[in-house]
Amino acid sequence: MFRGDHKYFQRYYEPRVTAIGPFHHSNPICEQGEKLKLQLAVNFVRDSKQNAADLLNKVDVNIKELRACYDLETTVDYDDEYLALMLFVDGCSMLEFIYKYDDLECFEIKSDQVAFAEQDIFLLENQLPYQLLKLLTSSSSIHEDLKDSIERFVQMHSNVAPYQPQRVAGAARPEGVIIRISTEPEPTHLLELLRTGILGYPPKKCEPRVNIRPQSFHNVQELQAAGIRFIPVSEPSILGHIYFKSFLWQGFLYLPKIKVDDSMWHKFMNLIAYEMCPDFQNDFEVTSYIGFLHSLINYADDVKHLRENHILRNLLGSDEEVAQLFNEIGTYLVPNNAIYSNVKRKIEDHYQTRWKKWIAQFFYHHFSKPWILAFIGVLSGLGLSAVQTWYSANSDNPSSPCKALLEYLKARGY
Repeated sequence: MFRGDHKYFQRYYEPRVTAIGPFHHSNPICEQGEKLKLQLAVNFVRDSKQNAADLLNKVDVNIKELRACYDLETTVDYDDEYLALMLFVDGCSMLEFIYKYDDLECFEIKSDQVAFAEQDIFLLENQLPYQLLKLLTSSSSIHEDLKDSIERFVQMHSNVAPYQPQRVAGAARPEGVIIRISTEPEPTHLLELLRTGILGYPPKKCEPRVNIRPQSFHNVQELQAAGIRFIPVSEPSILGHIYFKSFLWQGFLYLPKIKVDDSMWHKFMNLIAYEMCPDFQNDFEVTSYIGFLHSLINYADDVKHLRENHILRNLLGSDEEVAQLFNEIGTYLVPNNAIYSNVKRKIEDHYQTRWKKWIAQFFYHHFSKPWILAFIGVLSGLGLSAVQTWYSANSDNPSSPCKALLEYLKARGY
């Protein structure tokens, strides 16, 4: 997933509408977007109630520090004056796009262009220094509203669950609806802020990677046949919410909900590329999450099962297409083996326990037959009261394995 002949580069890493910053500046594909950026920048200055020359001067004064945020080869063709003007226009236009996100029709932007522009904002090579955005925001008379709009915009895109939060008008933002994304230290750019929101916790100091013996793993269909059910975790749905529980012969793998569409892949592919950057010290959490899903998904039926269990929402195409994409992209991933190792160990322990697998397969293949139902009816008279007693003692936990087991028995016709 590096620049070169990789077939995914142009699809996921190059802008479609707007070139932001020096990497893709003057890209002919984004020529129409340049006109839009100028219009947005003018409106940002107007909304900020500031003088354009004063704002540009603040960027110019800090241009040495801003230039240092990029590789030397990226900015070598631009002198300080031109680079300051470029960053000024791009920063103002990005902030105005985010601030007026609910009212972009006033700029006569088509809906498909809005969608592509949103994807462009989170491209790795389209990032602006966060200190530039902070400088422009703090210089505006509406700086609090701008900060809120950034939080809301990133939060909307960082949620991996299959729903779209309602957009709130920039001119009338209700109090108490912003969930602050903790950023300590300050993020490098919006893509890193997005990563923080997706992971559900602030960036942490990267610990030395340890060598862990690779564990065998199985796809969804194999795990299902071994008595493992797939349960969507409750909101908020963040990548860290993956865990495994056992109860009797049943296992329960809890996974965050995820909406699979083209926008999702743009964000995740750029986050994976960011984690692979040599100067970004991290634990490869996003890469490891996609790698974990890749280990579960081999075939279209794996995708279908996750979809039917309300974990995966497929807006990309057929289940076969989703499975193929996971398999192709997963080939290039280098995840952190320490992440999810405890979950994988528990899954493997359950999978290798023969009596659990036997009972699970027995129920899976024969539970719906009449004579088995009669047999289970006799057994239930002896054991169901004990299960219900245990459940009543643990009913405060909405995700308890016992509740999931009772739901499973009910779904199988008991």
